[in-house]
Amino acid sequence: MQTIESTKFIANIDEIGVRLVHLIDRASGYDYVWDNALHKSDKPVTFPGILFPAIGRSNQDSYVYHGKTYSMPQHGFASDFVFTIVAKSHDKVIMTLSADEKTKKMYPFTFELTVLATIDDNGLHWKFEVKNCGKEVMPFSLGNHPGFNVPINHQGEFTDYTLSFDPAPAKLSYYKIIKKPYPFRRGDLATVPNYSQGKLHLNYAMFAEGLVIIENKGIDSVTLASSQTQRKIQLNIKDFRYLCLWTKENTKHSLLCLEPFEGLPDIYGNPVDWSHKEANNFLAPEKTKVFRFDVLASSLNSFSK
Repeated sequence: MQTIESTKFIANIDEIGVRLVHLIDRASGYDYVWDNALHKSDKPVTFPGILFPAIGRSNQDSYVYHGKTYSMPQHGFASDFVFTIVAKSHDKVIMTLSADEKTKKMYPFTFELTVLATIDDNGLHWKFEVKNCGKEVMPFSLGNHPGFNVPINHQGEFTDYTLSFDPAPAKLSYYKIIKKPYPFRRGDLATVPNYSQGKLHLNYAMFAEGLVIIENKGIDSVTLASSQTQRKIQLNIKDFRYLCLWTKENTKHSLLCLEPFEGLPDIYGNPVDWSHKEANNFLAPEKTKVFRFDVLASSLNSFSK
C-alpha cells in the first residue's frame, strides 16, 4: 500500500491495480472512499482500480484481433497486476505496468502504462500515460473505478444527493443496458429522465440494470453534493468521453462509483474485432497518450479554480 499526503488529506493507493483505497480528511478523520470493513452487509462490494485495456465485459469474455480470439476479463487485466513503484515522495507516487509474456497471452501488444498520483489540499490528481512500444497500431480502452460513500459524512440519505454537470448540457444521454445476466450495452441511447437544469437527482431505481453510462460531450466536471452536508466531491473528467455511474443493483448500499471511461463495454452479441471496436483508442507505434482526472474533496465553495 502506498500512502501520499498533504496538510489536509491522506490517500492510500494499492499497488495491485492502482486502486484508491482511502481518501481521508485529516481534520475529521472522515474517509470519502467506500470501505467494506466499515459497512455491515451480507453482500460485500468489490471493484477494481484502473481499467485497461478493456472496459466492462467483453462478449464471451473474449475479443478478436487479426482473426485470432483472445481472452479478456471484465475491465481488462491491469487491475489484477502489481504495478512497479518508479518514484515516491510524501505527496506523489509513480507506478508502472509493462507488457510481458503473461499480458501478451491476453493482449498481443507491447505497452507501458504509467500512473502518476499527486495529492494536495484540493484532493487527488491522476495522470495516466499509455505508451505503444510496439510496431503496429494498438487498440485500447482506459478507465478508473473510484467508489465513494453516499451519503457523504453520514449526512442525509442517498436520495438527497445530486450530480451537477459543468458546463450543464441541455440533456444527458446514456447507453441502454441489457443483462445476460451480466450488463452489456444494448446499442441504443436514451435520455436520462431524472436530469434537469444541470442536475441529476440520485435514486436507487435508476440503477436497476446496474450501470448508467453517460455520454460526456463537452462536460468538464461532475460534482456530488447535497443540501444536507457542507462537503462535496468533484471529479474533473475533461479527458474522458464517458462517465459511468454505478452502485450495486437491488440493494441500498451507501455507495456510488463515479467512473471516467475512455472506451465502452461491448454491445451484447459475439466477440468484437478490436481493430474497429466502437470507442476504442488507437495508438500509433512509439506514440504516447495522456489522460488526466482529479478527485477533489472539500467543503462547499472551497475548490480552487
